[in-house]
Amino acid sequence: MIVKAEGKFLRVSAPKVRQVMDLIRHKDVLEAQTLLVNLNKRPKEYLIKILNSAIANAKVKGFSPEQLYVSSAICDVGPTWKRYKAAAFGRAAPIKKRTSHIRIELDIKSGES
Repeated sequence: MIVKAEGKFLRVSAPKVRQVMDLIRHKDVLEAQTLLVNLNKRPKEYLIKILNSAIANAKVKGFSPEQLYVSSAICDVGPTWKRYKAAAFGRAAPIKKRTSHIRIELDIKSGES
């Protein structure tokens, strides 16, 4: 792991994020960015921001995006917001608003130093 970036308490469920993360894991950074921009899923917005943050962190350390790849992409479940809505016969139906914690780690491609 050369650099990492995290996003915490994001308002999207973890299984939906993992579905998109599987597409970018172990890909080149530039290829992952292109893939996310052209994808039609809601978690892509969060992933683009976190990936761009990781790239910026790498530039500060002196690495260029061409020599990096997504070595690890992890999504953990965050706390769930519990809400209630009115239901029939004076009852309340629960609503679970799920959150997630996303971590992306970049590393140097093998064969480069």
